[in-house]
Amino acid sequence: MRHSGRRSGSPRKAWLEPDVCARDDADVADDSAYLLDNQQAEAGTRFSALATLFNPSTFRHIDALGIAKGWRCWEVGAGGPSVPSWLAARVGPAGHVLATDIDVSWMTAATDAGYQVRRHDVGVEPPPGAGFDLVHARLVLVHVPQREAALAAMISALRPGGRLLVEEADPMMQPLVCPDETGPPQRLANKLKHAFRTLMAQRGVDLSYGRTLPRLLRDAGLVDVGADAFFPMTGSACNILEQATVAQIRDRLVAARLATNEEVDRHLGNVAAGLLDLTIAPMISAWGRKTTTLEPAAQEVFAGRIR
Repeated sequence: MRHSGRRSGSPRKAWLEPDVCARDDADVADDSAYLLDNQQAEAGTRFSALATLFNPSTFRHIDALGIAKGWRCWEVGAGGPSVPSWLAARVGPAGHVLATDIDVSWMTAATDAGYQVRRHDVGVEPPPGAGFDLVHARLVLVHVPQREAALAAMISALRPGGRLLVEEADPMMQPLVCPDETGPPQRLANKLKHAFRTLMAQRGVDLSYGRTLPRLLRDAGLVDVGADAFFPMTGSACNILEQATVAQIRDRLVAARLATNEEVDRHLGNVAAGLLDLTIAPMISAWGRKTTTLEPAAQEVFAGRIR
């Protein structure tokens, strides 16, 4: 069951703008074309593996941005509960965490986790509030056709001085799932990964988007912009993620004649047998701070736009 997206009357939520997102489902973009549909059984496995792989890096960045008790946070495209739950623990009862996604079915237990859940399409709907101390999105914007508008909406929802953290993969920076391609199992793995990314590109995913984030944040007027990259080289979570991902997309790979069922079965067997050192596309984390109108950097950006 999906949440209605309507907020409760709790006083802690009074800082939010009126509920601009309480719409009929028909008004929210349909995610049926999304290659990794969150309604598939494997989605939960993928969320868990991604949390294992990337939560330590994400949490390290958010701590470095200064998260504190009382902060108001918007988790964009949350998918699962791991990041909003962690944020809620960091900001405490005096703070507030809003977790949004176009499919919130994996966050149904959120009422006991200290954060609010709302169905929301960041690419086409206005921000669900204002005055956020932190806005965070991970592996979201590459899948949003209106990613420029989505990024602008996220920045507009920040308070002056608020922090933005955007994390996106950059598959073209390191396109191989098996960089140590020593034999047929590794070559098959890389073939299927290339096929998967072909399907992603056909659906409008920008496979080089991650590297553009620092520039995009600077161009949007943010200051104190920084970025880094992280990717694991091998491990059980990489294997679990690969198995769940391939299971989700195998029918589309076969239908597109990018792979055969025999190849998919052989690859999954190789993964299960531990024959592969699988890696993940580099995750680019970029962050910045929204200026106040008094800061020189903000004045320069504004002046540049009106010249």
